[in-house]
Amino acid sequence: MSFDPRTLGTPVYDALSGLRATTTDNTRLKEQKNQAVELYTYLSTWGMMRLKAEEMALSQEGKRDVVRNYFSCLQQLSGVNNLNTPNGLEKLKNLSSDEYLGLTGLGLALAQEFSFWATAVYHDVSGEA
Repeated sequence: MSFDPRTLGTPVYDALSGLRATTTDNTRLKEQKNQAVELYTYLSTWGMMRLKAEEMALSQEGKRDVVRNYFSCLQQLSGVNNLNTPNGLEKLKNLSSDEYLGLTGLGLALAQEFSFWATAVYHDVSGEA
């Protein structure tokens, strides 16, 4: 089986385009763009368990939308079930260290895609939320 470079980009583009299409509030659009761009830095600094825990604490709906979509994409690509549910933190906590490290590697690559596609999908959105 050969690797298709669209494997990571397609679900991310679809997720962000879907969010963009259903959001009319400019503040929420800014939140979505900023969160998508910041995912990689957050993950590389704090880790995946912390991001999943943060999802529940985010008060800005736009940012929460992006994190939820991130975990949905990660679940789809990894085949690890329940990452995009409220029990996702328990799932991450109970993975073996090899599984968690592998998922983190995939998660970082996915976060890079979110950052890239955010600038394309939200090209006309500027400023801080």
